Amino acid sequence: MTFPALKEFVLALERIGELKRITRPVNSALEITEVATRAFREQKPSLLFENVIGSRFPLAINVYGTEKRIELALGCHPEEIGEKLVSFVERIFTPTLSSLWSERKMIRRIVRSKPKYVRSGISQEVVNANPDLSELPVQVCWPKDGGRFITQGQVFTYDPETHNRNVGMYRMQVFDEKSTGMHWQIQRGGGFHYHKAEELNQNLEVAVALGTAPSLFFATISALPEGIDELLFAAIIQGSKIEITKGKTISIEVPAKAEFILEGIVEPNERRLEGPFGDHFGHYSLVAPFPVFHLKAITHRKNPVYPATVVGIPPMEDKYVGEASQYLIAPLVRILFHEVKNIWAYYETGFNILLVASVDVRYKKEALKTAFGILGMGQLSLTKCLILVSKEVDPKNWRAVLREVRDNFQPQNDFLILPNVPIDTLDFTSATMELGSKIVLDATRKSYREPNARQEQAPNVDEFICSLDRRILDVRVFENSLVIVKVSRDGKEILKSLISHPKLQIFPMLAVVSDDIDLDSDENVIWGIFTRFDCSRDIMFSDREFLGTVPCYRGVLGIDATWKEEYPEPLTMDEAIVHRVDDYWDDLWKIS
Repeated sequence: MTFPALKEFVLALERIGELKRITRPVNSALEITEVATRAFREQKPSLLFENVIGSRFPLAINVYGTEKRIELALGCHPEEIGEKLVSFVERIFTPTLSSLWSERKMIRRIVRSKPKYVRSGISQEVVNANPDLSELPVQVCWPKDGGRFITQGQVFTYDPETHNRNVGMYRMQVFDEKSTGMHWQIQRGGGFHYHKAEELNQNLEVAVALGTAPSLFFATISALPEGIDELLFAAIIQGSKIEITKGKTISIEVPAKAEFILEGIVEPNERRLEGPFGDHFGHYSLVAPFPVFHLKAITHRKNPVYPATVVGIPPMEDKYVGEASQYLIAPLVRILFHEVKNIWAYYETGFNILLVASVDVRYKKEALKTAFGILGMGQLSLTKCLILVSKEVDPKNWRAVLREVRDNFQPQNDFLILPNVPIDTLDFTSATMELGSKIVLDATRKSYREPNARQEQAPNVDEFICSLDRRILDVRVFENSLVIVKVSRDGKEILKSLISHPKLQIFPMLAVVSDDIDLDSDENVIWGIFTRFDCSRDIMFSDREFLGTVPCYRGVLGIDATWKEEYPEPLTMDEAIVHRVDDYWDDLWKIS
């Protein structure tokens, strides 16, 4: 089953009991966030707010918030699609009559995947040439956000010279009724098109689609290699062409099937301060200058549904969205790197911070060669921490990864730090936006050396560590590999003392975290560590020496993952909003 746009998918969710209509008046400023995040945590259905204060359009949220909903959207588990694509590519690279015949359905799909041009579509049933963004139910997601943000805009741009298309999803802060920010982060296709338009000193025409077919939504958020058309990929996913049509006030092509289309331009050399915004790193991203989108028209279908999402401290809806994207795309990495068996980016860290790759190592240091390749590839180049494990290890299994670090990681041979390199725009831990450092930990098994000697964990080691300093609040040990120490203050000072303690040398890694981290939650621990340290400033070892100009690290790897004063605040909801939702929460779920 395919869905031409969001509304049809929402109705399908309702038919199987996966949608709840909210008829009471709800404010798009903060209140929708509180209701949606509670519903997600309690595994409630997706939500359709039919009475958003100040807007005549209903708002749908959490529509992709479970694996079941995603499988309905795509017609199968996304991993099946990814594996079929890899199988197809591998067979086509070495074609035989039998392999071509076995892949005839996929060949037919690809041949038929070129977008289909139509004269008009449902996305243009209503045309408003005097548009006003205040008519849309755009959210204020978190209390200290800089304003209202469009959170699921699929931004269509075309290269000014080659006319190649890109579709990406970028947040858009609403400045007034006819302009928004355009948050083109580093290493994004739309940003590359704008860079070229600026070099040519010309306007870049932009169309923002809201509420497209699920296949196009997932193609949009997938980290496709640069130059691969998202509409082609979406057509392969759903098995039929994506229809496009000419914009009403711009010359570029837009989806013929969507809930809304925002048409406009982004002028060269214009910037405006954008933010803060509560993003998927679980903190407020910093205020910074970004290009400005100038709205020329809004078109929409009759009785459209506005799409929205909320991101924040994981887990949120983007957990399932991001993991589905990985299942679709990750197998393709095996085509580029034959030694890579699997990769996995952790949603707990906003996906771009922590990546684990399982590698079939065929010669000494091949894993490191692979690391350089991964860190130079598209959006994977923004990875901050890359851990390499052997081919038998499941990168998704965090406990198994830690055991590999325990048994196979020796910092003097297997640790690499890369300073002064590009990092994710949203990573706030560096002193300079979009410039920081990365680390690689090679925990693959080495045929040329014995595994690390396993030492039994001392009994009551957590109690012992707590007794060392009154500023230590709690301790947890993962797989005799990673020690997490919760502290009240002075994290770096405590870390230096702990990693040098003789009784703690049996552990390869030790991290100190702030007192807001729940050590009983694996998700919260992973988030609390990896989103809160800068590799160059916050990593240290119990022993370090220089071999000429090359540093050699030994002993315990220490990470100061405490919250620092210069960091933006973690996301919390306004108590007044929490109490307001408390008052009617139970009534929302009563059967009328």
